[in-house]
Amino acid sequence: MTKPKLTTLLTTVGLTLGSMVGIGVGPAAAQELPTVVLVHGAFADSTSWDGVVANLRGRGYPVVTAENSLRGPAFDAASVTDVVESIDGPVVLVGHSYGGTVISNVHADNVEALVYVAAFMPVEGEPVALELDPIRFPVTALVPPVIGLSVIDDASNSGGSNIFGKNVDSYITPALFRPFFAPDVTEEQAARMAAHQKTIAAGALLEPSGPPSWAHTPSWALIPQQDRIIPTSSERFMAQRAGARVTEVPGSHAILVSNPAAVADLVVQADSGS
Repeated sequence: MTKPKLTTLLTTVGLTLGSMVGIGVGPAAAQELPTVVLVHGAFADSTSWDGVVANLRGRGYPVVTAENSLRGPAFDAASVTDVVESIDGPVVLVGHSYGGTVISNVHADNVEALVYVAAFMPVEGEPVALELDPIRFPVTALVPPVIGLSVIDDASNSGGSNIFGKNVDSYITPALFRPFFAPDVTEEQAARMAAHQKTIAAGALLEPSGPPSWAHTPSWALIPQQDRIIPTSSERFMAQRAGARVTEVPGSHAILVSNPAAVADLVVQADSGS
């Protein structure tokens, strides 16, 4: 091979290798995004996350919606822990409302950040009903006639209210769902949410919470300023006590439905650690 041809070949190889180092080769070289695991709260189901899921997947995040049985912190956290530990790679764990109690009881090594959306953030030994204390905070709407009770079949055998395979569950009266739970969504959307709502065991809010995962995992909190379910001042108190990084936005307890972009933005912020 002549010298000019050898020089041309070496130059071409060098440029190619330089490009591979500089810009990476294919998707495998891109930084891996964590999986976002979303845990719904009481009086809701996984469809309440639909707008958040679409937003996050549009940004390239893998997303999993975990079913929440709403039986009690220990029982529900065990099932969500199984979901999280089945995921290969880092996880950002997100909880709405009572779902915040659940993620506070999940201790999985691959959880890199916790995001609380209009959510409870209990300390160890605390039933979250204490954070609805009307002496310290404005009165919650979770009282009759907004709240109704029913006896249901419950094979979980969890919670203090479960007797002989039956449980006393609470639900939001459908006609009052929108004005108290979701006043900032359309009537049509609120009707769908009311129809999809899952009842929660009456004992779930009275069961003492375990050691909180937020004590050793960075946490973020999104607080809606017009929340009538968990009073905004209660959410502020819990977030400050936990050392969470707080973002406040206008909106109701259904902020994940009325403003999914705000939720997705905070998830991305938590992923970046900022």
